[in-house]
Amino acid sequence: MFSIAMKMLFHDRAKFVGLVLGVAFSTLLINQQLGIFIGLISRAGAVVVDVPEADIWVMDPGVKNLDTIFPLRDTELGRVRGVPGVAWAVPLFKSNVTIRTGNGELEASLLIGVDDTTLIGLPPQILMGNIDDLRRPDAVAVSEEGFRKVWRGQPISLGNVAELNDRRAVVVAIVKDSPKFTSSITFFTRYSQALQYTNNGRNQMSFIVAKAAGDQTPEAVSANITARTGLKAMSSPAFRWKAIEYVIQNTGIPISIGTVVALGILVGIAVVGLMFNLFVLENLKQFAVLKAIGTSNLRLIGMVFLQAAVVGFVGFSVGLFGATMFFETAGKSPTFQGFFLPWYVAAGSGAVAAAIIVLAALFAMRRVLFVDPAIVFRG
Repeated sequence: MFSIAMKMLFHDRAKFVGLVLGVAFSTLLINQQLGIFIGLISRAGAVVVDVPEADIWVMDPGVKNLDTIFPLRDTELGRVRGVPGVAWAVPLFKSNVTIRTGNGELEASLLIGVDDTTLIGLPPQILMGNIDDLRRPDAVAVSEEGFRKVWRGQPISLGNVAELNDRRAVVVAIVKDSPKFTSSITFFTRYSQALQYTNNGRNQMSFIVAKAAGDQTPEAVSANITARTGLKAMSSPAFRWKAIEYVIQNTGIPISIGTVVALGILVGIAVVGLMFNLFVLENLKQFAVLKAIGTSNLRLIGMVFLQAAVVGFVGFSVGLFGATMFFETAGKSPTFQGFFLPWYVAAGSGAVAAAIIVLAALFAMRRVLFVDPAIVFRG
């Protein structure tokens, strides 16, 4: 019986292809949009990711994300270092600066000032150069993508001179950093050097990054810092998630992408449901013949669900392959750097595809169950 079901399914190739494309389109849209969404919001906490040595971030109590910063007094660094449970604490500077590109154009970029002594705050992956050269005057490191945007068409090299806020900056290292949400050009320099590139007033320390000592947890030490200093202290994962939450709650990204995903699901249900119903309707006489020769309703239900399962499996495979190829291809572009398809998104889209197929099968099932075998003998 199941071989008969497959012959019925593949007999009308146009409808079979239409059913597969309906599931594939829905799967592709869901995976593509959700993958882009996760890639976008992950960028909100990229600065935290680039400081893997620290597990505690200290900031002004009013800070809600990484982009809206109220500078701390320099004396706060000593207070944080004196809190029990803090192994070490160093300053971190973050600010937006204007850079003049190689062709004279102006670009907005991000400037990160790392600790002068330890250089904590610099991304761990150095692609070119020596990080010790950052201790030279006017020395900066630049992200790989930042270099390509500032010096378009030039091979990546060291020694290029840039203007940061009309001040000279010499590139001594190329680093691999995490893609940022607001800017794709990021410069790194020593904390003291960063202050010379900006003029943000008397207080200029953006954050204090610290490490919990011994076997103490970052959460416990963060609570201790807050209680003793009055500053906001959070573990690195908590602060990164807070930055992501801010983007989710204060931008139109979730609504925009959520609408597209919902439309993809609705289109999948409508197209697959309608075409599968037409497929069953056109094969109603064949089901009536099977029923006339004694095939049980349970066996007919199994045949319909087998047909639906084959359509769902093939359509999901095609759609998932298309989404995977999209991220593989787009990931080579600097604009989509860091975007990928998480396994849980693929699994979730599989559940959605299965639900679409089950709904389509249930919708068409009523015709099979109540078909009158006598229609076989009608003209």
